[in-house]
Amino acid sequence: MTRVLFVGQAPETVDFSDPSLPPGFNAEKIREGFEVAKTSMSERGWNGDLCMIDPDDSGIAVLAAQLAKAEYDCVVIGGGLRIPPKGLLFFEKVVNAIHQGAPKAAIAFNTRPQDTAEAAARWIGAD
Repeated sequence: MTRVLFVGQAPETVDFSDPSLPPGFNAEKIREGFEVAKTSMSERGWNGDLCMIDPDDSGIAVLAAQLAKAEYDCVVIGGGLRIPPKGLLFFEKVVNAIHQGAPKAAIAFNTRPQDTAEAAARWIGAD
């Protein structure tokens, strides 16, 4: 069975005052998006795991532990981890942790939590 991991920033750690984030973006919208992502993956018959991390080294440790639990076909990195310019170094750490912990997994990027399944589908051959 196809296994997908969605990695995103824990909503309670997001700086919503950052002008690089979409207007009106808030923790509730992120949580709602997670539910849509989980439902979309389940509807496709995939095992979908969520890994919400803090934007620091403890988050990388949580991600590494999650990657060690299963072999993933695709890892989708959420926009909150890669959009804000001040988060570039952390984003690089996330990508490298995935590369090390899941070397066979495709890496995909969503535009919002709700399109996580579609992002994964681009790389695992399912529509």
